[in-house]
Amino acid sequence: MTLVLTLKQEPDQRLDLSPLVPHLVDGKSTAEIAAIELQTTREKRTVGDVFNIKTGDAGAIRFEGGSGRFDNLGAGLKSGEISIEGAVGHAAGHDMSGGRLTIDGDAGPFAGTGLSGGRLEIKGNAGDFLGAPLDGDMEGVTGGLIIVRGSVGNRTGDRLRRGTIVIEGAAGDYAGSRIIAGTLIVLGGARRLPGYLMRRGTIVLGSAAALSPTFVDCGAHNLVFASVFARLLRPDSKGAADLLAKRLRRFGGDTAVLGKGELFFPA
Repeated sequence: MTLVLTLKQEPDQRLDLSPLVPHLVDGKSTAEIAAIELQTTREKRTVGDVFNIKTGDAGAIRFEGGSGRFDNLGAGLKSGEISIEGAVGHAAGHDMSGGRLTIDGDAGPFAGTGLSGGRLEIKGNAGDFLGAPLDGDMEGVTGGLIIVRGSVGNRTGDRLRRGTIVIEGAAGDYAGSRIIAGTLIVLGGARRLPGYLMRRGTIVLGSAAALSPTFVDCGAHNLVFASVFARLLRPDSKGAADLLAKRLRRFGGDTAVLGKGELFFPA
């Protein structure tokens, strides 16, 4: 059976849920889980103060009820599964290296920051800086897969190093800024200057966008890599697979920096 944590009521302050991942709660009794402290901004809160607990296999944790005040959900996840029915706050999936984190609601800023493996799925919308580095970090996502079924804010995929980010809705300004490598796919298109200062990597947009003049039009192509990648992505996102299967127009850039990246629109 799954370990189930049911929210008692909307929390009155921000809560750090990073201690509630399978490898940290495995082997603990209900009483021990209830006593875990959740770092807060004001008064001490424990898991038992915030949630009703239904004991089960800690390899799969389900949160019934979410909140925009739940920060760091799934942070450091290495294996197993975490799911939440509702919204989350800041930095969900921070430093994940494996496992699956599923958010059946919206996510706040910096979701997936530091992701190096595993699968993060957000069924609602996500805030600014999805997969982008926190202050002081040099890289954003370095592996794994992020899928957002809704739309996202600004600077999605900033400093993406490896891995794949799929947005089934739209993205804000500067999507894929400063990408070093990896792949960003945005089905709904993006606003101003996608790929700004990208060095390498691939961005695929579902519609044309206002690019920096430092991108070079390389013409329309039927790309073998895109059709192969489409087959791999189809189980996770049919929309992304269908987009990659189309004839695509390629732009090289950003030539203001290294200039070995590529950005695609449907031809």
